[in-house]
Amino acid sequence: MNKNLTPIASAVALLVMAAAMPAYAQQADDAASKADSKSADKGGIEQVTISGIRGSLQKSLTQKRNADSHVEVITAEDIGKMPDKNVADSLSRVPGVTIGNAGATEGGFDEADRVSMRGTSPSLTQTLINGHNVASGDWFVLDQSGTVGRSVSYTLLPSELVGSVVVHKSSQANLVEGGVAGSVDIITRKPLEFKKQFTAEATLGAVYADLPGKTDPQISALVNWKNDANTFGILVQAFSEERHLQRQGQEILGYTQIAPGSKIALAHPDLAGVYAPNLINSALFEQQRKRTGGLIDAQFKVSNDFSFDVNAFTSEMKAANYNRSYEFWGAQVINAGAGQSPNPGYTVKNNTLTSATFAPVAGTNYGVYDQISRPDESASANFVELGTKWRASDSLTFTTKLGTSSGEGKTPTQNVAEWNVGVGAGAGYQLNGTGTAANWNLGATNNASPAGPSTTFGWIFGDQNINVKDKENWAQADGEYSADWGTLKTLQFGLRYNDHKRSSEGVIGQGPTAAAQDPANFPQGYQNFPGNFGSGLGSGFPTNVWYYSPGQLAAYNAFTNRDPVTREDWNSEFSVKEKNTAGYLQANLEGDRWSGNVGLRVVQTKEGVISNVAAPATAPGAITTSAFGPFVRQHDDNSYVDVLPSMNLKFDLSKDVIARFAASKTMTRPDYSALAGQVSLSPPAQFGSIGSGTGGNPNLKPITSNNFDASLEWYFAPRSLVSASIFNMNLTSYVGLGTVTRSYVTSTPDHPANYMADYQLTVPVNTSGTVNGIELAYEMPLGKNFGFATNATFINAYDSTNGPLVGASKRTANLTAYYEDERFNARISYNYRSAFYSGLDRSTAFYQDAVGTLAMSLGYKYSEQLSFTLDAQNLNNPTLKYYALNEDQPRAFYKNGRQFYLNAHLKF
Repeated sequence: MNKNLTPIASAVALLVMAAAMPAYAQQADDAASKADSKSADKGGIEQVTISGIRGSLQKSLTQKRNADSHVEVITAEDIGKMPDKNVADSLSRVPGVTIGNAGATEGGFDEADRVSMRGTSPSLTQTLINGHNVASGDWFVLDQSGTVGRSVSYTLLPSELVGSVVVHKSSQANLVEGGVAGSVDIITRKPLEFKKQFTAEATLGAVYADLPGKTDPQISALVNWKNDANTFGILVQAFSEERHLQRQGQEILGYTQIAPGSKIALAHPDLAGVYAPNLINSALFEQQRKRTGGLIDAQFKVSNDFSFDVNAFTSEMKAANYNRSYEFWGAQVINAGAGQSPNPGYTVKNNTLTSATFAPVAGTNYGVYDQISRPDESASANFVELGTKWRASDSLTFTTKLGTSSGEGKTPTQNVAEWNVGVGAGAGYQLNGTGTAANWNLGATNNASPAGPSTTFGWIFGDQNINVKDKENWAQADGEYSADWGTLKTLQFGLRYNDHKRSSEGVIGQGPTAAAQDPANFPQGYQNFPGNFGSGLGSGFPTNVWYYSPGQLAAYNAFTNRDPVTREDWNSEFSVKEKNTAGYLQANLEGDRWSGNVGLRVVQTKEGVISNVAAPATAPGAITTSAFGPFVRQHDDNSYVDVLPSMNLKFDLSKDVIARFAASKTMTRPDYSALAGQVSLSPPAQFGSIGSGTGGNPNLKPITSNNFDASLEWYFAPRSLVSASIFNMNLTSYVGLGTVTRSYVTSTPDHPANYMADYQLTVPVNTSGTVNGIELAYEMPLGKNFGFATNATFINAYDSTNGPLVGASKRTANLTAYYEDERFNARISYNYRSAFYSGLDRSTAFYQDAVGTLAMSLGYKYSEQLSFTLDAQNLNNPTLKYYALNEDQPRAFYKNGRQFYLNAHLKF
């Protein structure tokens, strides 16, 4: 029996429930409904101060109901406190919004990291703070120099600083461009919004993570003061939050086909074209995170007609980590069919070599072991902005914004050792699909100790001096004219300029010296994986694995070559500069029981890309000093103009029922790595032939989409809503993989003189895609103290080849139940997301399997000045699972454990 509800069945179920429950909802305490203030400007987002779960829900619904466009609103329960420890966790409970716990394809961790909307990549959802962009960095090395996207890491945005979050699902002309799917605007608090003249609060707490077994401090504080006249105020917030995390896992790092006609295929014809795993490991990742920073805001009301605001924010996360990967080296053993044949008894399923054993052959490396310590990895985000507001007359108001934002993602040091393990020992493995981790072994190798002939020196690798810098400056002027010409109530207009740069320069790719290969210099003494390693993942794989400490690796890496000239790793360097100019005109309309807006935004993007391209040493301008080979720096400049119309209409069908319709064209600029990825070339075999290669594509045009949105909302009781939305995104310009022909300076054995040769490159190209979806939501109180909220989203997304879109889960669902009285409150939430495509990793498809997470929050109010909360994340201890082309090709299994936050909240 199929237990998965279809979208239509789900809609019917929600409507039936909604029809049955109003009588219960009316019994709820409706005092919160009085907060449904009509003082906000028509179509505006009212800013309010709230307290308590029930009041928070009512204010969120009030702001959603009053808006002319399709928005979702999350408001804080109390000053500086969001409903979850992480802003992204709260957003995951919004219909149509999904979260990811990784920046790209590095596998998930225990904290929500990225936010995306309506079945698209996180790069297509724009994150704003107080209406402006924020530059940021990534702490993980692969996100710094591999897949470099435009999304913002929410690990840098602590929930303590947030007053509310507005999710814009439909676009309008006065919104900053950059979100094809929508935008998330994080609103911080303002000094003059506080009710009291002086406010001081502090949160003192600790977090316990059960896998590392560590407890760490969490501290935040807020002080706000304003004068009696309410014309000047200053707000200061600060935070310092530490925690340990541990991820236990198994990774299958890619698959390679056994080539037809190869030695193995000739001996075993049934293996021709079959996929075999490149590497299968036991992976232990440990990290200590320390996030520190704060926000300061000063508001000045000079007169009734002029005011200005200065605010600044900084956040830095130190993210020292140590990754150990003990591996069966299938790519070395099988070698695409040119290596060792498996013993009789192997199995093939779904065109995948799912189990095999290999007899011992002296001198063969059956395994490899990478130990990578990054003691000073970090990420940061900062901004400063000056905003002004001037009422030039009763009907004309101007606002301006002038600001700068910077962020960095740093990996100054990678201390690395790679060892050959299982030398001459033979090996075997069995894949178990996505059910449990694979069984594998390295023959009779002693995995618990480095001693013995089966472990030898392999190599030392790892980029050093990575500092990816992100910088944006902006200037913006907006005007609003109260026309009151019939249905035209106000006219908004504005100009905006910003320049943006993302760059990585001066990267050093270390290599070993002769001393590093001398056994006399190898580290002495070792430790072993935790005794519970692999618990819950499966069995039959190495668990009690030896390793050297980070300190030992640092000492051993003294025997490396880190010369900045000869070891320049130009593959990890790039630069993208953008100068963007935008202007808009928006008419805000209102009639009898309807309102809305119609507008036009015109955007010009001027783009300069510097990417590195492999080249012959004799090519003009070639840099030949790097051990990674000669290269040239290629400069490409492009300019684009996008015209973005938008329309939002809201109809009050009755006192409690609202219908919305929206249509717009939106745009997002391509990922930095898609524009500026290094170009790797395989020269043609002879003069006149065509070469091949991979790389970025600096000629990519912006991603654009024609969007349609319709929704129906029924506010059938206080704090109650049942709604349904349908949406369509016609991605007229999307980014996928394709082939282009380019010419590069080349020399071949039969034509040693340089000439321009054609190459067929696999690169990102502009293509198209479609996203269709339905969103359903239902929330209501049950009696005076109980309540629940639930929603579900169903999506069908595909590109022009009918392939998957990055980030598109076909089904997402959330269910939250709560209780609250004068002293005690409790909330439990479950979030589900079906499988989705994450992109390519090591030239192999990378899908994350379906996953559900359970979170809980308990609160006790001892007095007006003191309260306590206990928050628990990942209570069900989910296993994060990944696969490649199908579920018979597993890619990874991870356990991150549970986290518990205990806090005392003090008010003075």
